[in-house]
Amino acid sequence: MRSKFVRTALSVASVVALTLTAAIVTSGVAGADEIIGTPGSPMAKRVLDGKQLPPPDQSFGGEIKMDALQSKTWWPATVVPPQQAPNVLLIITDDAGFAVPSTFGGVIPTPAMDELAADGLRYTRVFSTALCSPTRAALITGRNHHSVGFGVISEQSTGFPGYNSIIPRDKATIGRILLDNGYNTSWFGKDHNTPAFQASQSGPFDQWPTGMGFEYFYGFVGGDANQWEPNLFRNTTQIYPFKGKPAGTWNLVTAMADEAIDWMTRMHQTDPSKPFFIKYAPGATHAPHHPTKEWVEKIHNMHLFDDGWNKLRETILENQKRLGVVPQDAKLSDWPKEALKEWADLSDEEKKLFLRQVEVFAAYAAYNDHEIGRVIQAVEDIGERDNTLIIYINGDNGTSAEGGPLGTPNEVAFFNGINMMPVKEQMKWYDVWGTEQTYNHMSAGWSWAFDTPFPWFKQNASQLGGINQNMVVSWPAGIKDKGGLRGQFVHMIDVVPTILEVAGIKAPETVDGIPQKPIEGTSFAYTFDTKNANEPSRHKTQYFEMMGQWALYHDGWFLSTKVNRAPWEAYGKANPDPLNNQVLELFNLNSDFSQTANVAEAHPEKVAELKKMFIEEAKKYQVFPMDASVAARIIAPRPNITAGRKDFTYTRPMTGLPQGDSPSLLNTSYTITADIDVPEGGAEGMILTSGGRFGGYGFYLVEGKPVFLWNLMDLQRIKWAGDEALSPGKHTVAFDFKYDGLGIGTLAYNSSSGLGRSGTGTLMVDGKAVQTAKMEHTMPFILQWDESFDVGSDTLTGVNDADYKPPFPLTAKLDKLTITVDRPQLSDADIAKLQAAMRNNSSSE
Repeated sequence: MRSKFVRTALSVASVVALTLTAAIVTSGVAGADEIIGTPGSPMAKRVLDGKQLPPPDQSFGGEIKMDALQSKTWWPATVVPPQQAPNVLLIITDDAGFAVPSTFGGVIPTPAMDELAADGLRYTRVFSTALCSPTRAALITGRNHHSVGFGVISEQSTGFPGYNSIIPRDKATIGRILLDNGYNTSWFGKDHNTPAFQASQSGPFDQWPTGMGFEYFYGFVGGDANQWEPNLFRNTTQIYPFKGKPAGTWNLVTAMADEAIDWMTRMHQTDPSKPFFIKYAPGATHAPHHPTKEWVEKIHNMHLFDDGWNKLRETILENQKRLGVVPQDAKLSDWPKEALKEWADLSDEEKKLFLRQVEVFAAYAAYNDHEIGRVIQAVEDIGERDNTLIIYINGDNGTSAEGGPLGTPNEVAFFNGINMMPVKEQMKWYDVWGTEQTYNHMSAGWSWAFDTPFPWFKQNASQLGGINQNMVVSWPAGIKDKGGLRGQFVHMIDVVPTILEVAGIKAPETVDGIPQKPIEGTSFAYTFDTKNANEPSRHKTQYFEMMGQWALYHDGWFLSTKVNRAPWEAYGKANPDPLNNQVLELFNLNSDFSQTANVAEAHPEKVAELKKMFIEEAKKYQVFPMDASVAARIIAPRPNITAGRKDFTYTRPMTGLPQGDSPSLLNTSYTITADIDVPEGGAEGMILTSGGRFGGYGFYLVEGKPVFLWNLMDLQRIKWAGDEALSPGKHTVAFDFKYDGLGIGTLAYNSSSGLGRSGTGTLMVDGKAVQTAKMEHTMPFILQWDESFDVGSDTLTGVNDADYKPPFPLTAKLDKLTITVDRPQLSDADIAKLQAAMRNNSSSE
């Protein structure tokens, strides 16, 4: 129970229609707000009319005379939600397809989701955007991802309204709406909706969770994180709770559950009448797959995958039909033989590696569900289970295939174009797979199986394997059809209007004086009533688009582009006309659950009608200009704090500058110069580093000797080192690199020819070259993104474990560190050649 604000089990219709019986204040600026209790008393509560956030101040209703004894006090009423408003626990997992949880036929045990489903509803037609942060932007705003600047992830953002990764002020988040209506609000886990170019301690912080209405944030900023040593923040301050812990004993999956339980309990104990909203967004099961050893052993001993991925799909489909979560006539999508081997065709060594990969992935999923179960149990423990709406969404997109056909021990390698690392090479990491020694991902063969019965994966916005998620909703006070099944079309943009309807809170007309654009989603609260179990979907039309692949859903029809690029094929030339240069397919999802029967030839008029409708939707929601490029957008220019700068100077140690806001040394010439003062007895330590164990560089002293090292995705380390320790006193150590390529300018001509080329580096001490060596290849796209740019020490993982262990503070005095970047400029002749190549490529397509 919550103080005197008693919440009882009500039908959804009566909850939404509930009218408070308290007095209505008609004086001052409160307008149509409702007041519970005596107006002006310390106990008075105020329920907002929902038009304006923050609410206007109430006019003073007391009486002021010359002295206090003759005057009458009057307190402004405390804002509270409507009496029926429940707590909300919104859970969304990462990179998990339809067939991952046991709740929907998978073989991975997810008892927390199972138990929640038995107490609530299962939804089988829940749709994402096909990619992480776009889905999450839609989830927290109730608007389409392009509408709020997230046409792609922030790390790929470009300077167009639908793609700049900036949520506009006229589209307030659910956190902000609930906060101003009297909720406690929080966000735990993954924050992939802060622009990568606003993630430093220089701010601004208005696009961080705490700036978007979430009072408390505990999690990481970016697409993924090392779960053993994450780039972890409490609100906007980086924290390191894992430091000093033995390897493998601290894991973020458990730590964030602990933190959420603690926050929830503290809020409830402090004010039991105040409802809470928690966005709970673990990094699982996005790569790296980092479960604890205990969970890996549990899954290994279950032998769930010994028969391989083809047999796994058959088993899962049987389970799905038995559970009723797919129709009895549902068919498996065809196995993509042109891209992935069948299990029977694999070598013994391949099978051994791939089994290890999937067992670690499955352990990660099971471990994550277990910790989610602890959070749900905590809701029960504080006596708020009946009053809490729990929405547990499995996946922000389909299962990821970004490990490629062979998987990888290091996802950073994939993002730099190494997507087919030989199995023999990968076996070096077999015994440490999933530990702090890997940034691992599994073979896409398992990913296809975990999207059963649908085709394709994450990134593929035109395929159900990329966008058809599932979800469980439980709310004992408002849902009585326990164990019920729902097949209505639900999109991520529908979650916000559903929460608002259940809470009895209107979407605001203005926030901070800014008129708000309408919510674009459709509430699915109507599905909570048993009588509406089979009611037709109220969400009738929905577009999909991701990196040039697109689709349109309308009343069961699904127009989609045929896949022309597997997710691991991210580095070739982009389709120059993704709207029209496509093969269009048509499916009737009302009779073809798993998108297996293309009927485009039989219905050309429907194809034309739906394409026209897609264009209308695309114009309406800022999808244009469409862009089919993938990796190229990772290094596109953005308005970060280094934009346009060539020279950088640092005069004292500084750590934690994220990759998106630090000087980039990729695809360019550069010179790093450090003026240091070595004490008597010598010095060691980190001068400058960026990245970490899985990709980056370091400039440091080992036993007094200067070293510059490039860690090429943990596959190769190229090292320049001095032979002699620096003597006590002042020295200038420098590293100069001359790049041989044309640089990122070639991307403007749909060519990556300027990237990742060779270059020559020279290490110098006091103006004298001590070693010169050529790098035949350089990193083309990105360093390890969850590691930072550090001066004077090294946070998180090191670039070379053989030389040092972080934090490795510099024991010499740093007088000045300078970085000068000299980016290649295209000549007229270069441009002419690139333009000719682009024309030739276009004419041959």
